[in-house]
Amino acid sequence: MASPSAADSGQFVYQGFTSANLTLDGLAAVTPSGILALTNVTFQEKAHAFHPAPVHFLNASAAAAAARSFSTCFVFAIVSAYDGLSDHGLAFVVAPTTNFSSAKAGQYLGLLGAINGTASDRVLAVELDTMTNPEFQDINSNHVGVDVNSMISERPAQPAGYYDDDANGGAWRDLQLNSRKPMQVWVDYDGQAGELNVTLAPVQVSKPKRPLISVPVDLSTFMAADTMYVGFSSATGVVVTRHYVLGWSFSLDGPAPPLDFAKLPVVPRVGPKPRSKVLDVLLPLATALLVAAVLAAAFLLVWRRRRYAEVREDWEDEFGPHRFSYKDLFRATNGFKDKNLLGAGGFGRVYKGVLPVPGSSLEIAVKRVSHGSRQGVREFVAEVVSIGRLRHRNLVRLLGYCRRQGELLLVYDYMANGSLDKYLHDQQMPTTVSWQERYKIIKGVAASLLYLHEDWEQVVIHRDIKASNVLLDHEMNGRLGDFGLARLYDHGADPQTTHVVGTMGYLAPELMRTGKATPLTDVFAFGVFLLEVACGRRPIDRDDDGNNRVVLVDRVIEHHRNGSILDAVDPRLVGLYDTEEATLVLKLGLMCAHPFPNVRPGMRRVMQYLDSDQAVPDVSPRLIMCC
Repeated sequence: MASPSAADSGQFVYQGFTSANLTLDGLAAVTPSGILALTNVTFQEKAHAFHPAPVHFLNASAAAAAARSFSTCFVFAIVSAYDGLSDHGLAFVVAPTTNFSSAKAGQYLGLLGAINGTASDRVLAVELDTMTNPEFQDINSNHVGVDVNSMISERPAQPAGYYDDDANGGAWRDLQLNSRKPMQVWVDYDGQAGELNVTLAPVQVSKPKRPLISVPVDLSTFMAADTMYVGFSSATGVVVTRHYVLGWSFSLDGPAPPLDFAKLPVVPRVGPKPRSKVLDVLLPLATALLVAAVLAAAFLLVWRRRRYAEVREDWEDEFGPHRFSYKDLFRATNGFKDKNLLGAGGFGRVYKGVLPVPGSSLEIAVKRVSHGSRQGVREFVAEVVSIGRLRHRNLVRLLGYCRRQGELLLVYDYMANGSLDKYLHDQQMPTTVSWQERYKIIKGVAASLLYLHEDWEQVVIHRDIKASNVLLDHEMNGRLGDFGLARLYDHGADPQTTHVVGTMGYLAPELMRTGKATPLTDVFAFGVFLLEVACGRRPIDRDDDGNNRVVLVDRVIEHHRNGSILDAVDPRLVGLYDTEEATLVLKLGLMCAHPFPNVRPGMRRVMQYLDSDQAVPDVSPRLIMCC
């Protein structure tokens, strides 16, 4: 609640915003629990929330108009739907108006337009930003800055953190703005000294003596009028992120009243709700009953089912050549023992096996996955068999399947050298793949995608192109595998997929908006794959200091913009690579991973570039960064 302070007193306190009469626009709203929610899941929108009465910032009694000292503190939280990823941040704002209809969303935080820094803007903002925008000279994706009539900080922005008074020498402590945890900010302006201080700390920590950032600024030259409005601004981009303010106090000519954390609302929980306490009582009883039921079922199954029991129905006769018996697969993998385990993950477990065939033996890889397809078992198996008819030298061949109760076993060709991912990112690998091998792998994967998109009888969208799904045979040829997320449709038809699936870092931007996978979304993932192979870095990785997350596409764009694109090449190659090929791969990767689908080339054009039949157009890094 807000304390009953008159506007002329220049002081107010909001211990939550349940009964606050704030001036709101855009996405801003007050939740039933009293939280000021600046944003929601809507993309590319603005949000503003202001104290309803303007504040008298100028000292009228002085010989010359002088800005009065002021102090404010507030508690905020930034909550992202994805760990480690966030949208743009929020800002505390002092402005002569509450009308920001001409401002832009995204990196402009709902404050300014594309042309910023003009004298008519008259906006003071303390930004808490969780995105890196090089055009605004941002230092990283987790910084605090002070902006006057511009999105560029008056003094270089500082990484989010605080100086711990309880530690010897006031040790520096890092803070992550999008950690989903509430934090407190103090903004103090000394009118006589002409200095603005910003201090940041967790809610359980008292205000540090040393501010995070100090900026000399004479606000009397900035004030457009005697009265100005104070409040908050934020904006959304493409990542689902919510910006909350839990409490706020303000005072002229003195320190802002302290906030009572016990009275503030709680940050909404991300993920499933806590388990009901009723379950603590019922769960032991239910567990005992479940154990008894399982034992009874096991007793019945012992004499009703044999060791190698399968699920087989009449309609599967048409798929006979693609059906393997569970008994054969069990024996081929030595009973699916751990010594035959090749890998495990969310996709299931993969085992190496050897099948006897007339005159020799066949090495296979068997993937065991739970089957819960909503499209029906029959349609799912039909699609598996259709994919099994794909034949290309750069595809891992799906030989067939076996079905048991609730389980599907997929049988593939065995790839002797495993996945490309471990050669690029596993530091324990004694050697890395050479540039010649990498270029051959890139061309092989590109050829397989051309086959899937254009040359087979149907269009196949893979939907999960990444280094870990590229397997290497005994000659280090790259073969695209794992078609568990693939979708097929007829040439000329419209793909109907509406669920966003894949791996973060490889997802095309339009997937977030439409949910529709197309060959061009595969091209986007292939572009990220090109950069991953050339640079030896994951799509979303840590910076060289290991502190902040860096998007690989942004890193390569920055090198390209600086005219040093070859500096992005994997340093483990120690310069042993063809510069023309490396430049082609990096530029082609940026072109394929362009945010606009109509700029990306089709896979036939990609093959022409890789075969040096055509030169790769030099897409301007400035254009890419602005999109």
